[in-house]
Amino acid sequence: MKIRAHAESHVVELDDGSRWRIYPGDLATTLSWKPETDLRLEPSGDRTSSHVLVNAADQSRVRVSAAGDAWPDGEVRKALKGG
Repeated sequence: MKIRAHAESHVVELDDGSRWRIYPGDLATTLSWKPETDLRLEPSGDRTSSHVLVNAADQSRVRVSAAGDAWPDGEVRKALKGG
């Protein structure tokens, strides 16, 4: 899949029309993404996100949830604190 839009730093829209909210701690990984970046969507076993987007070129991964979903506050705080 390719990126259709990434106007907001925390939301990415893919060429299939799906919109994904990027986990706050993973935003820096997306800074190098370009429209031609090839991404793969995979289910996540993580309690903070439902899926991961994997950059096919370098295998970097970012945690994502559907753009309309809310992050589980307690889990996000714990993860961002390194716990």
